[in-house]
Amino acid sequence: MIPYSTRVPGGFESNRIHRALDARRRAGARLLDLTETNPTRVGLPALPSEAWDALVAGSRAPYAPEPLGLPAARQAVAGYYAERGLAVAPGRVALTASTSEAYAHLFRLLADPGGEFLVPEPSYPLFAPLAALEGVRLVPYPLRYREGRWDADRLAIEAVVGPAARGLLVVHPNNPTGSLVAERDALALEGLCADHGLALIADEVFGDFVLAPAAGRRGSFVTATGTLTFVLSGLSKACGLPQAKLAWIVVGGPEAESARALARLEWVADAFLSVASAIQQALPDLLRERPAFVTATRARLAVNLAALDRALGGLAGVERLACEGGWSAVVRVPVTGSEEDWVCALLERDVVVHPGHFFDFAEEAFLVVSLLPEPGVFAEAAARLRGVLGV
Repeated sequence: MIPYSTRVPGGFESNRIHRALDARRRAGARLLDLTETNPTRVGLPALPSEAWDALVAGSRAPYAPEPLGLPAARQAVAGYYAERGLAVAPGRVALTASTSEAYAHLFRLLADPGGEFLVPEPSYPLFAPLAALEGVRLVPYPLRYREGRWDADRLAIEAVVGPAARGLLVVHPNNPTGSLVAERDALALEGLCADHGLALIADEVFGDFVLAPAAGRRGSFVTATGTLTFVLSGLSKACGLPQAKLAWIVVGGPEAESARALARLEWVADAFLSVASAIQQALPDLLRERPAFVTATRARLAVNLAALDRALGGLAGVERLACEGGWSAVVRVPVTGSEEDWVCALLERDVVVHPGHFFDFAEEAFLVVSLLPEPGVFAEAAARLRGVLGV
């Protein structure tokens, strides 16, 4: 028998929720999927066909590899931030095929096997397999919901910083909580990283979809100056193009440290040669045509969030937690059953939602719903959600 790497799981057994979902699909049920986060499948406006002309031309152009990305593409990313009033030098931009690849590059860049990265909890569950594949460990730090807002606790983070720590991750807005980092907390995190020699990695893929920011929230971590900082985003969310496979890293912080990081990051990127020249050629036009998608998506999110609030209004023990941005909402539900019980009860009504533990919520009971589905589908699902939770 081949001794496979321990970095890859050995078992892929179905859990209770997956089995229940599979049963509804086999029965031919019309499912109302509130876990749908693929923007290409929910009726949002597509970018015009002319935005893709450069892709065709670029696919025919001679191959001229640039490890960190073609100059025009890196300039286009700088322009994306300039539209938001943020100054980013094109030379500080590195292109990757996805934010997943960006994380993998940064894990390789910053840590040897066994190194540690601090990650918020709750947050997106993809971090764990990416870290496992690179042989690094994740150390969770808590996001706490108090007085109607989510905040990181510096003292709690300090308590989990160990000698193997190499970086700290923030997700801004967070997925799934939709929370933004307060400016005072952002400065505290920069100081903590500087004190402990950590890089700060800020995932801002949902940065265009801030819905209701509270006063004093950080706009973007590209403004960070106190420690070496890597800001991630890409076309998957910014243009609703997960199939385009282009993302980026903006390197910031102290000048000398940033230069050292960029030189090493270029070496890593050169080893993988992963970003297709054609999509880089198209990037300026794709970013230029994105406003219609962003505007329509923001409107969709607001409509569905309002529909969710109407559906949940007046239900005892049910609370929709504060949401400042992103594509999801979190609903606290009574602990009269487990999250799996609630999810399976909703599946019996053909409504699909995520349990909180999918995103590493530390306690029960929470449900996570996507705000991206078409409004008619969402409203019908929300009514059924009320019917189950109101029993």
